[in-house]
Amino acid sequence: MSPPPQRPDVRVLLVEDDSRVARVNRELLERDPGVHVVGSAASCAQGDALAQALAPDLILLDVQLPDGSGLGLLRHWRSVGRTTDVALITAADDEASVRLALAHGAFDYLIKPFTGARLAELVARHRTRRTPPATRPPARLDQAALDRRLGVPTTGEQGRGDGPLPRGIDAHTLERVAQALQVAGPGRSAEDVGDRLNLSRVTAWRYLEYLVRCGRARLDHQYGLPGRPAKLYHADEAAPLESGDAPD
Repeated sequence: MSPPPQRPDVRVLLVEDDSRVARVNRELLERDPGVHVVGSAASCAQGDALAQALAPDLILLDVQLPDGSGLGLLRHWRSVGRTTDVALITAADDEASVRLALAHGAFDYLIKPFTGARLAELVARHRTRRTPPATRPPARLDQAALDRRLGVPTTGEQGRGDGPLPRGIDAHTLERVAQALQVAGPGRSAEDVGDRLNLSRVTAWRYLEYLVRCGRARLDHQYGLPGRPAKLYHADEAAPLESGDAPD
């Protein structure tokens, strides 16, 4: 029996201005003996210089940096032809920020705080992308499979979400989140819904955003509070309710 194929080593560059966060991320990454953090930068300028000097396989890039935006640095790299896999790490959890990052060539997007398991999954996906085509059969996708990968709702999903669900969206959890909104009355934040259903804030946010895309919920921004505006989700008024309470 032939030995299993060896996983390629991954050389990682960290671009993070918080030294404590950078140290934690390094420790999480290097739990995998095949991952080596080859450099750490605390600014856009340092990150750009190290990316050129070290030619890493993977870059973990913070968005808020002292001398500019990590998103701007990513845009610069793509404009000069640098195709290194770049994962953005940020506290920004709104869909517009995610879409903008992906549109500018981000390979992945991690919302702080994230788990070590999610970071390991990112590295595994990076390895898969680097596997030589000769060692794996060429992928063939029909439109439905491609749409699921892209998170595009099918025709059925535009209404009640009864079509195929994208990866990472569980039908039972989706209905629990939808029902929580329907009986909630006033708009609820992702944190509120997560607490109600014993889900993490990030998981609740993902399901709520999916309901918005499917037309089963709507999103309002509440201004006038310190910091960023609060994001409040409401059950869509046109969606049939399973409770006598109407959404606000």
